[in-house]
Amino acid sequence: MKLKLKKHWTMGRTVSQKFNTAFLQDTNKLNKFKIDLSNKFQAFHDLLNGEGTTVESNWKGIKEAIISTCHEVLGRKKHHHKEWITVDTLDKIQERRNKKAAINTSRTRAEKTKAQAEYTEVNKQVKRSIRTDKRKYVEDLAMTAEKAVREGNMRQLYDITKKPSGNRRKPERPVKSKEGEVITNIEEQRNRWVEHFKELLNRPASLNPPNIEAAPTDLPTNVGPPTIEEISMAIRQIKRGGAAGPDNILAEALKADTKSQLYGSLWNNQLNGIHHST
Repeated sequence: MKLKLKKHWTMGRTVSQKFNTAFLQDTNKLNKFKIDLSNKFQAFHDLLNGEGTTVESNWKGIKEAIISTCHEVLGRKKHHHKEWITVDTLDKIQERRNKKAAINTSRTRAEKTKAQAEYTEVNKQVKRSIRTDKRKYVEDLAMTAEKAVREGNMRQLYDITKKPSGNRRKPERPVKSKEGEVITNIEEQRNRWVEHFKELLNRPASLNPPNIEAAPTDLPTNVGPPTIEEISMAIRQIKRGGAAGPDNILAEALKADTKSQLYGSLWNNQLNGIHHST
């Protein structure tokens, strides 16, 4: 018997709630998410005109609206699935899981035989649907790769070619001394890195600093509130697939409705509050 020690976290640990953001690829789910979120935003927008509101309280209301909508429409993510698996396939997988549970809870031989036959049929549908999804995923990658070649985007082409093969660890590069000799000892490698960064970051100041003249006038800077278009563009530029931050809001949830005017209203109300207080 082999025993393994496991670290037990008692405090300071926050459990991140992952939602089924893949459901947003389905048009019906996406529309329902937008409608529910818009209704909650509208109800919260009416409260912005009240007195005594702060940026923190307003942002808390927005965050609760987004997270509650994710709970109601998307649901919690219980299993890790590949990014190319569609919502229909996930529904079939859930149906297969239910059929499997029906086999285990069957009381008579006839019920078990019937449940086994239903499970076999659903299992075939799941495998067929997964093959279809995988084929479409590879075809889309091929089309994107061809487009990257036509545009000369070698970086994107390189990233695409790595996806089908899966993630691979980068090989460790040897650490060499100043004389070019390979260092194999771990402690000596660390000391060499310390020496390298000390020389890199602690260079002496230049004897002839560049003479950079100050600008004669202040540069024109727009310090006004952001427009709805600027807010929408900033949200659209957020990359998908990243981990949620401390607020537990995923990028996919924000990008689902980039045309909401609530963020701009929040900014304007805060500015009005500052002007009134001064």
